[in-house]
Amino acid sequence: MPEKSIREMSEWERRHYSLAAHIFHSTVRCCIILGLIATIIGLGLYTYALSSRYVSDSYNLSRNAQAILDKTVDVGPLVDEVMDRYHGLSDEIKADPYSEEYQAVFADITEREDYQTVISVLRDFLDSSDVEYIYLGMYDLEDEVLIYIADPDDTDTACPPGTWESTKRKGVKKFLNWDGSGTLYDIAHTKTYGWLCTSGYPFLDDDGNKKAFVLTDVSLANVRHGMKEFVIQYSLMIVVLTVVVAVLQTRHMKKALVKPINEVAGAAESYLDDRQHGVIKTDHFSNLNIKTGDEIENLSLLLADMEKSLGLYSEQLKTVTAEKERIATELSLATRIQADMLPNIYPAFPDRSEFDIYASMKPAREVGGDFYDYFLIDDDHLGMVMADVSGKGIPAALFMMASKIIIGNNAMLGKSPAEILEYTNSLICANNREEMFVTVWIGILTISSGKIIASNAGHEYPVLMGKDGKFKTIKDSHGFVVGGFEESTYQNYSMQLEPGSKLFLYTDGVPEATNEADEMFGMDRLIKVLNDAVDGSPETVLSKVSDSVTKFVGNSDQFDDLTMLCMEYKGPVSGSEDGSGK
Repeated sequence: MPEKSIREMSEWERRHYSLAAHIFHSTVRCCIILGLIATIIGLGLYTYALSSRYVSDSYNLSRNAQAILDKTVDVGPLVDEVMDRYHGLSDEIKADPYSEEYQAVFADITEREDYQTVISVLRDFLDSSDVEYIYLGMYDLEDEVLIYIADPDDTDTACPPGTWESTKRKGVKKFLNWDGSGTLYDIAHTKTYGWLCTSGYPFLDDDGNKKAFVLTDVSLANVRHGMKEFVIQYSLMIVVLTVVVAVLQTRHMKKALVKPINEVAGAAESYLDDRQHGVIKTDHFSNLNIKTGDEIENLSLLLADMEKSLGLYSEQLKTVTAEKERIATELSLATRIQADMLPNIYPAFPDRSEFDIYASMKPAREVGGDFYDYFLIDDDHLGMVMADVSGKGIPAALFMMASKIIIGNNAMLGKSPAEILEYTNSLICANNREEMFVTVWIGILTISSGKIIASNAGHEYPVLMGKDGKFKTIKDSHGFVVGGFEESTYQNYSMQLEPGSKLFLYTDGVPEATNEADEMFGMDRLIKVLNDAVDGSPETVLSKVSDSVTKFVGNSDQFDDLTMLCMEYKGPVSGSEDGSGK
């Protein structure tokens, strides 16, 4: 791919990287690939056919020679004599079949009449055929060798009686275990003769055992030579055809594809130029006369329709933009209103030294569904609320405001947390067609004693730092969510705070904050951060938790609202333990 854009290219570079050039190059590549595939397939078929012919001819020659010898001479005594002498040799003498000592053991065998007869018959077959070698031999599986019995070859490669050559065990077993079905042959590579195809036909004794084989060797050099010529001729033909096809295909594609595309590109360039100069025209593409009957013609028609639609869209865009600005303004106002609905002035109760409290909310959208609240019910009772409305955005914010007002008003009437939740649930369920709900934790702190009476409507567990100076999760009993079931009931439970205790409340957006690896922040990390901040003020505790969540999430989008509250109980003012005075 070019590093420059087409507008930065020279004329030569544009031609080199043009669509026509791509078509030409891709056509050449396809032709070459198809040619290679065809060459491989053709070469395989050619090799198979030629090899099959050689195998068949040599096998038939061996079988015919065996038949003639079987009628002409009894080769059994000759084979037995050679094999007996071979097996009778010591390992030292047997090691070199071409030594004078070794050859002397078998020298007189060439004088035998049956040997001369075998040589004569085999020479006639050799002279009248195209095989390289034909001979009488026997395999020895133990030594993995072929022992020559009679070889009519009169060249330097002739093998006298008893001479042996190493063979592969696989080939030996193939000949010795042949059951008479199919064609008996083996293809192997030797250092002396190269690639040879050896075919054979056996002589059998009275018990049906193989005594010897008439073997023929065919050199596969002819096959390799034929393959080479085939590849050269086929490659030349492919090159010529590739050039011809590429040229013709490129000419056709220029007319059918490249020219119409250039016309569309020219119309697009003209359209952009007019737009930049403020000229409003809607006929750049409709004036094209492309009649290709394919996707390019369809593209030109679609672009013509698009150009007309863009003209209308430009007019509508002004209205839409103004509407979006209005909505953005309203959302910004809603954000401020929601923020003002929650306590946000600190210190919250500057004249009360018995406790310190701090809370924060960071919505996932402009407005959120989480909310917190804290308020003095009377001089000795502090109410605290942490809640999470189902859903997000404006609907959740409206539901949140209604829930907050109902809970706060009921708390000021002196009801217990469970009674507050039950009354709030009945009011919401009475008119909740959207089937929204809210999870709520509400607690009322008796300031003089440090005792909290609380109730939980499906919300997250509170976290408390007690006497040991460690934050721990308080696994309280959950009731059903508010707004879920009209007959829901809730239970009160109590917690005892000692001077210095801290209570941490939160929504699920904190432990469920997710990073780029799709891993959640989790309660274990939250507890660790809280325990690292045990000596800090409530504001410091929330700041460290928020920083840890932000660092953990990284570049991932905030999925849920992050709402937290921390209250530190410092103990009653001296002389006011009974709540009678300050």
